Amino acid sequence: MAAIDLNADLGETVDGVPTADDEAMFALISSASVACGGHAGDAASMRDAVDRAARFGVAVGAHPSYPDREDFGRAAMDFAPDELAAQTALQLGALVAAGADLRYVKPHGALYHAVTADRRQAEAVARAVADQSALIGRALPVLGLGGEIARAAAAAGLPFVREAFLDRGYLADGGLVARTSAGALLDDPDEVAARALRLVRDGVVVAVDGSVVEVDAASLCLHGDSPAAVAMARAVRAALDADGIVVRAPW
Repeated sequence: MAAIDLNADLGETVDGVPTADDEAMFALISSASVACGGHAGDAASMRDAVDRAARFGVAVGAHPSYPDREDFGRAAMDFAPDELAAQTALQLGALVAAGADLRYVKPHGALYHAVTADRRQAEAVARAVADQSALIGRALPVLGLGGEIARAAAAAGLPFVREAFLDRGYLADGGLVARTSAGALLDDPDEVAARALRLVRDGVVVAVDGSVVEVDAASLCLHGDSPAAVAMARAVRAALDADGIVVRAPW
């Protein structure tokens, strides 16, 4: 029987205000990437996310980012490797201090894209994850697109898990369409559900130019802060359930 992980970026409160309907989303997913103070989130929101994860049987992952509240972690920044590793470690530690049984780490926003392409930043993040892994006594998987972070994770002795995006446009080379470009975001529940089925069944996604891109993913992502997030998550779960595909965390 086929199985897939369904993850969402949650716990992303800004000035105490949630950016997503976390209660509804936790009921539909298997893994939650929880903001841990960089682009969003605070001690209270982290504790709330940990509590929700326990109630719904959802795996908790850390969602560290550049320390960038102003642009929600989506502005490129250039940190020295030691400083980036320290910033990442601080965020991972904050989520553990909030009671999380941490199962994986997924960088957020601009950091996510940076570690895909930039070896120095990928190695800095992998170092922080490896240090946290040593503290909790097991290797934490890193979730991402691939590229440099996959290599850095392997070098640090960490599992790497590849994900695919259900609500983001793809380029023909397998990268994501920039958020400032046409076709960057998908919000039609039926379209997103069909994409999920094709990714699980065939391991492919259709790019914005119509080409078919191979994507070998063990986890599918929906962004919790999308206005249509809950509708899309419900459509995806219904489609996967109807097709006999089990939604479960791989960690």
